[in-house]
Amino acid sequence: MVKWLCTRCGYIYNEENGDIERGISSNTPFEKLPDSWVCPRCKAEKTFFKKMA
Repeated sequence: MVKWLCTRCGYIYNEENGDIERGISSNTPFEKLPDSWVCPRCKAEKTFFKKMA
């Protein structure tokens, strides 16, 4: 699965893990996250995330 890096704080969203604390189940692709989802650490919007190689 793919990982996404928050360019503001360095938080990594791992699609395999999801974001259980915010109701995002495991294996949820970043593109399927709701528009209202923000970085759990710094509250940055999805536009601040960069796909990791």
